Amino acid sequence: MSDGTVHIVGAGLAGLSAAVTLVSRGRKVVIHELARHAGGRCRSYFESALGLTIDNGNHLLLSGNDSALRYLNTIGGRHLLDDPEHSEFAFCDFASGERWTLRPNDGPLPWWIFSESRRVPNTRAIDYLRLGSLLQAKSSDTITQRVDSGSPVFTRLLHPVLLAALNCDPSEGSAKLAGAVIRETLARGGKACRPLFAANGLGPALVDPALSFLGKRGAELRFDHSLRSIEFGAGRVRALQFAEGAVELKDADDVVLAVPAWVARTLIPDIVVPTEYRSICNAHFAITPPANLPKIMGIVNATTEWLFAFENRLSVTVSSADRFNEAEREPLARQIWTEVAKIARLDAELPRWQIVKERRATFAATPGQNALRPKARTRWKNLILAGDWTDTGLPATIEGAIRSGEGAAKLAMSAHF
Repeated sequence: MSDGTVHIVGAGLAGLSAAVTLVSRGRKVVIHELARHAGGRCRSYFESALGLTIDNGNHLLLSGNDSALRYLNTIGGRHLLDDPEHSEFAFCDFASGERWTLRPNDGPLPWWIFSESRRVPNTRAIDYLRLGSLLQAKSSDTITQRVDSGSPVFTRLLHPVLLAALNCDPSEGSAKLAGAVIRETLARGGKACRPLFAANGLGPALVDPALSFLGKRGAELRFDHSLRSIEFGAGRVRALQFAEGAVELKDADDVVLAVPAWVARTLIPDIVVPTEYRSICNAHFAITPPANLPKIMGIVNATTEWLFAFENRLSVTVSSADRFNEAEREPLARQIWTEVAKIARLDAELPRWQIVKERRATFAATPGQNALRPKARTRWKNLILAGDWTDTGLPATIEGAIRSGEGAAKLAMSAHF
């Protein structure tokens, strides 16, 4: 095994995952992070407008996210996620007021689709079997080219689920990526679809334990450390130029570049990366949720798409939300609150609120943009890419980010790299 240092640029989940995997195998690691905190787009922070600590985005893990669970088990954060005994997803049709709960059975044989009480209202077992067409999708296919977009199983289940997973409307979203999501979750049975809820926040579960784990194993973390350029020579990275000065690399050193795609594009000559992005809008309301409100609820026929009930707030996620990028914040908050109050059956005026817009939350998960995702291996012998925008086979999700970090670490440890 190499005794060189692995320099990881970026302390988001991809970078942290790479670092955790590497130090677990005895490699020396130095993490360089532009910001003054770790976590990237998956972190918790105190929001003064609410007087609460919130996540900068409402992310959801599922029990079938194998890489994420392996990472959590390694760093000691697994117990910080609520894990229901069975898979259940509550839904509400805002227009009609109808409510239902999807209840896949635990095993891989989907007998639940034959039970009216477990499936979406007004659907048939054959509707679910037809979703298997996504598993054979071509790289050029969109989701609505493979499934009937007018069917109740699409409008009341597939559309909200895949809109959230791909952060891209299914009419333009990659059917191949949608098929990967279905293959790793619903196709494996309800046991792989249990929603794992970070009740105390994503930072305490996914980031803070990782920093503690890395610190105890000698990893060096350099925050507020801005990478300006990369020096290449003889097929290798020779130096990393930071604002404070250059870090010269030894022959045994490696670099894992775990930065956003648009940053990587400025650092690496001729790299091909996704160029289109989609935003996510989150609305947070400082109010105690009703005791009987599900922790997670999918909403159809409303601006609100997913409603999360935390101990001290209600939070809403709106995916593929470019239409709200320039919207005035207070009218938007009032619009969403009107929906939330009706859904949660609350007779309350607009509470303290905050709107959080992530304009480049993910790459646009279209067939064309998916084709631009690079492999982790580069033409430079000691340079490896990591990030949910690389070719993980999944959309830009927590699972994809963590998986990319694992893969990058394995390449760095490989004698054949």
